[in-house]
Amino acid sequence: MPQLEILLPKMGESVAEATIIKWLKSEGDAVQADEAMVEIATDKVDSEVPAPQDGTLVKRLVNDGDIVKVGQPIAILSTGGDTAAPVAAPATAAANTGHAHSAAPQAKPAAAQATAERSTAGGKFYSPLVRNIAQSEGVSMEELDSIPGTGEGGRVTKKDLLEYLPRRGATAPPASAPQGAQPMATTQAQPVQQAPATVPAKAAAPVSKLVPGPGDELIEMDRMRKMIADHMVMSKHTSPHVTSFVEADVTNLVLWRNKVKNVFEKREGEKITFTPIFIMAIAQAIKEMPMINIQVDGTTIIKKRDINIGMAAALPSGNLIVPVVRNADRFNLVGLAKAVNDLANRARQGKLTPDEVSGGTYTVTNVGTFGNVLGTPIINQPQVAIMAMGAIRKKPAVLETPTGDVIAVRHMMYLSHSYDHRVVDGALGGRFVRRVADILEAWSMDTEI
Repeated sequence: MPQLEILLPKMGESVAEATIIKWLKSEGDAVQADEAMVEIATDKVDSEVPAPQDGTLVKRLVNDGDIVKVGQPIAILSTGGDTAAPVAAPATAAANTGHAHSAAPQAKPAAAQATAERSTAGGKFYSPLVRNIAQSEGVSMEELDSIPGTGEGGRVTKKDLLEYLPRRGATAPPASAPQGAQPMATTQAQPVQQAPATVPAKAAAPVSKLVPGPGDELIEMDRMRKMIADHMVMSKHTSPHVTSFVEADVTNLVLWRNKVKNVFEKREGEKITFTPIFIMAIAQAIKEMPMINIQVDGTTIIKKRDINIGMAAALPSGNLIVPVVRNADRFNLVGLAKAVNDLANRARQGKLTPDEVSGGTYTVTNVGTFGNVLGTPIINQPQVAIMAMGAIRKKPAVLETPTGDVIAVRHMMYLSHSYDHRVVDGALGGRFVRRVADILEAWSMDTEI
């Protein structure tokens, strides 16, 4: 009977692998076209892999908890019929998962890539993220091979590497490690020397030895919280964070929104919040200062063409997700308001696609939503900057008038700009947040919607 080899489909431009969360079908079960067979999770979002056509699940090639690369076979589906056929071409499964851009050529390159990635001195597999962290920290492949892995088959995970790095200064590394790291000395010497100072060798030790007290409750992190934790630690390891603060007088902006919000909601069927206005101001500032809209690859700076602004959104679970408004500079205010509301609503409902939470080039987080005056946000890698918008509060402020200075009640807010000091100096980082504040302060009461 004809059989199809179901491949893990491409789930976004920056997604290289996924974790098998739960098989929804057992071997021998009948499945219908587009019926979900397995739940998967990436470092972006959770999703499902559907059957490309009617058939029977003959064999599951991976198990719950396995980490699978894009293009790797995960199951074999018998499709019935009278003619025998070899395992089907990978295009069928990929094209029927809702990701048509992951075409047949994914299969062989993925297999070839996996072979190349396993051809290390120790014969171990390392994900692209693990290799990038190792490279930035000056960890040679020989040293990487010596790290005990907790992943499947002894695989070294991102968590293993990040836990190893603080202890690196306290334990003698393999003799070959310094030589392996030597070719990177000119570009990576500074981070390697600073690693023990930034994260003391004994800092991680107490964590594993904590003893709960009487009445304490033990709560296991869910999968998303673990990924957030790993991502935040990785960002701090990668980028030397600097934060600049500016206070902005947004009185005109507040009064304008109060004036138009009812008309806007009646006409557009959408509420207008401050978030799309913040995004509009940031997009304008990025066009004026494009060196904020960059990424770093070793010693190469990648200046991004598109302005894709991520907006941090809190989920009902308490976790955080960052949907992305692509080409934010091309929207008018109405378009931005609709895009922001749509992404925020679907984020809360868990209906975002992987592409909608990837590809961001800059991030904004509105900490004022929680009543916070200001924050010191952590950069969302591989970006180099993030801005936090504080709560808007009425405060007494000094105003200059033709007849002298006066004290008046104004709507004030703090803007916090964290940036990667490897590539963004204080002058640029400070000018950028000041420019965003200036745009918000200059908001006209006559702005049309």
